[in-house]
Amino acid sequence: MTTEYLKRANPPTETIDTATSETVQRMLAQIKREGREAVERYARDLDGYKGKIVLDERDFATAAKSVPRGVRDDIAFAHQRVRDFAQRQRDSLAEFEVELMSGLVAGQKLIPANTAGCYVPGGRYAHAASAIMSVCTAKVAGVPHIVATSPAHQDASMNPAILYTMQLCGANTVLALGGVQAIAAMAYGLYSNAPADIIVGPGNRFVAEAKRTLFGSIGIDVVAGPTESAVIADENADADIVAADLAGQAEHGPDSPVWLFTTSRALGEKVIEVMPRVIAALPEPARSAATAAWRDYGEVVYAPTREEICEISDRYAPEHLQVLAADLDWWLARLTNYGSLFLGEETTVAYGDKCAGPNHILPTRGAARYSGGLSVGKFIKTVTYQRLNRTASREVGQVAARISRLEGMEGHARTGDIRLKKYFPQEQFELGTLQGHQR
Repeated sequence: MTTEYLKRANPPTETIDTATSETVQRMLAQIKREGREAVERYARDLDGYKGKIVLDERDFATAAKSVPRGVRDDIAFAHQRVRDFAQRQRDSLAEFEVELMSGLVAGQKLIPANTAGCYVPGGRYAHAASAIMSVCTAKVAGVPHIVATSPAHQDASMNPAILYTMQLCGANTVLALGGVQAIAAMAYGLYSNAPADIIVGPGNRFVAEAKRTLFGSIGIDVVAGPTESAVIADENADADIVAADLAGQAEHGPDSPVWLFTTSRALGEKVIEVMPRVIAALPEPARSAATAAWRDYGEVVYAPTREEICEISDRYAPEHLQVLAADLDWWLARLTNYGSLFLGEETTVAYGDKCAGPNHILPTRGAARYSGGLSVGKFIKTVTYQRLNRTASREVGQVAARISRLEGMEGHARTGDIRLKKYFPQEQFELGTLQGHQR
């Protein structure tokens, strides 16, 4: 492969972040032991919030009044697209029942989780779109109880646009909480009818670590890292648009990787040339975040053929992947590793992040090699069942007993033996051997 790095990432030396893990484990243990008292103490100490935790209809009404009509219309637009796409996802999943042999019926059922927790960030940016992506998707999946939470600061409570969006999307319980204490409150069911079965949504490193630590006792969507984006571009791509798209994603944070994979050396060099100007035009704090992200994590990779570019992109497995190149259907058919794909100049990651329809909670750090993003399927258990009549039990029981004894599992084998003896007392069966003894 004739790969050439026109710009290579030069990230700061990474240190093992044991402090975050230790802090999270200590907080989770304390909250599990002390319950609401610890949660509310952390809310006061970390966020300066002394207000009520569980918000109600009066809070929803106040939030709705404070959100301008134009903003509400935009939120409704995004909600409809995300809801409609999620409904199509739900419709694509199917229950079935099949007779695998005479008398042996097996099937598949789709059962939503009973309680879902949805975390919505509320720090530097007001992530109303994240509320849609998580709460709306859980609602379409059929989750009967949805707990949604977002940070509250000082006396301001939750961001009103986020609160309005949570209610619009169908959250049943809304908590004014952020950070580890919010994840723990949902996981332990401290302010709701039951503990969450699954918790989803992006957050800072403490939120991500809390979800990772609790995974197993609860389900989670992904172990999230910093947002990452890649652009595939050929010689026909507009360098200014490529640079704008890279800078637009770099504003997520100083450690957010942005990558350009291109078959055109000239385009790659042009993008490198214009990126400082594009970033400098951003307001703060986006400018500082994008400056650091491009400097430390930005890469421009050149390869002469689109086949090589596909191999490079699939190796990176980016969270977001844009294609600004000819023959979009070829790229759609060929690329395999990405969280979400954005095809053509008329499409950009921000559209998907905010309102296009597909979910924006996506895998990072190479997890797109084996996982997709948040979907209705994350909230639904695919379970199976089987039912045999006596005729089928006669055939299956003999084979199950023999395989069980082959594996040395006599207890398993005898569950078949007892049925064969009860249903067919006059028959003799070959039921296998265990440790050299014929049955």
